[in-house]
Amino acid sequence: MSHPGELAALGTAFCWTITALSFESAGRRVGSLSVNFIRLIIAMIFLTVFCTLTRGRPFPSDASAHAWLWLAISGLVGFGIGDLCLFRAFVLVGARISMLIMSLAPVIAALLGWVVLGEHPVGTDWLGMALTIAGVAWVVRERRPEDAARPSTDRRRGPIPAGVLLALGGAAGQAVGLVMSKVGMGDYNAFAATQIRVLAGVVGFAVLFFFLRWWPRVREALQHRAAMRRITLGATFGPFLGVSLSLVAVQHTQTGIAATIMSIVPVLIIAPAILILREKVSPRAMVGAVAAVAGVAILFLT
Repeated sequence: MSHPGELAALGTAFCWTITALSFESAGRRVGSLSVNFIRLIIAMIFLTVFCTLTRGRPFPSDASAHAWLWLAISGLVGFGIGDLCLFRAFVLVGARISMLIMSLAPVIAALLGWVVLGEHPVGTDWLGMALTIAGVAWVVRERRPEDAARPSTDRRRGPIPAGVLLALGGAAGQAVGLVMSKVGMGDYNAFAATQIRVLAGVVGFAVLFFFLRWWPRVREALQHRAAMRRITLGATFGPFLGVSLSLVAVQHTQTGIAATIMSIVPVLIIAPAILILREKVSPRAMVGAVAAVAGVAILFLT
């Protein structure tokens, strides 16, 4: 199959689009922290069943110590630190600015891939990545009426708001998590590798919830049927299928290219926003979408 890594990255973006819509709805009902923890538990169940059926191993006991170390750290960085920073940034500066800063994740991933992994994108790769990132940034930079009406809760004084730094931490967490995953995974099974990452994320959140005394809120979330349906859907297409496909992607293509294709979620959300949510999409957003799609096409043609 031609371009397996790029196709897996595109599949990841489609999965994460469904996840974003599901978790946004669930988070409004039971809170983002509870959603994050429960989604990992559900994903762990799915991964265990899938690996038992496909590998004959319910647990990644055949992974090397090297794989366990790097994949566990990547799970803590990606699912734990990166996601916590991003969701806190959503509260402080809003989703629009947070996602705009998150568009830097492919740039960080490409630089880390060059320094750590020795990856060297060619000229057309850089062109495709630049066009895609610019298109995504153009889409999420659009200021909506609800953004203008929402007062910022970020009270930090100084030239760089705390929310911006947290969003940058989210972008760095995603990029570092991908690079660490590639270092630790090698040619190991991507779904079993995701098991290790998810397990590390579960442990990280469990420790955090112990200190925050968050367990009563988790129990309340588990009893919310509407939220649980959305969390289950999001977990299926997020940490189960989406994250596993993202690891397949970095196994078969350069980290920066994979991260760039995965970053088009804000563009892919345009279609369901029009068809399902009946939202009006501006010509500006459509121009950005076309630019991002053109950039992805260049990455497939190189």
